[in-house]
Amino acid sequence: MTPMEFLLLVKGPLFTIAVAIFALGLLIRLGEIFALGRAHNYAEARRSEVLPGLRTVYRRFNPDPGTFRRAPFDVVVGMLWHIGFVIALLLFIPHVELIKSTFGIAWPALPNPVVDAVTAITLLGLIAALVHRLTQPVKRFLSTPQDYLIWTVTFLPVLTGYLAYHRLINPYPLAMGLHILSAEIFLIVLPFTKLTHIFTAFVARYYNGAIFGRKGIQS
Repeated sequence: MTPMEFLLLVKGPLFTIAVAIFALGLLIRLGEIFALGRAHNYAEARRSEVLPGLRTVYRRFNPDPGTFRRAPFDVVVGMLWHIGFVIALLLFIPHVELIKSTFGIAWPALPNPVVDAVTAITLLGLIAALVHRLTQPVKRFLSTPQDYLIWTVTFLPVLTGYLAYHRLINPYPLAMGLHILSAEIFLIVLPFTKLTHIFTAFVARYYNGAIFGRKGIQS
């Protein structure tokens, strides 16, 4: 198989398969969560649920001072690579164009040099997070094979995208094919691992805020 044939394969049938598995898997996972439901609360509501729920979603993006004091490395490095990953995914011009051609929606992108710098920081952050996990006895003990799988499938799309952008893998169709393939693996793995928190975190935070808001308690 030539590099161009490989690129056409991952851009065509493999991309369709990956998106289908991702969509079906995510639909099943979210369906399982919402199907659990919750028992009817017969107590009189003290406040509305909506605003407290939305407020909690927003507040949980800001770590509380206690968490920062206990684990400053986790907070800083975690925020760096999470934000960097989102920027590289959603604000890189070729990615925005891909989303536009696939879903028909688009938004302003950042200049390529800015995204390139953010991608480099994201790579360093992910490497630092892995080293920290491996060198901290408690974290290493608590880590499971899934944790390392998640790190790998998150790291590879960022790495291959960076290498492809700088033409560090030749020929170029091979570099792009590897990048697209790594992104497809990420999509396939996401619904069946802890990566699902990309979507469920918002649901869980809203639910907690809404419950406490109904009781008149700040979450």
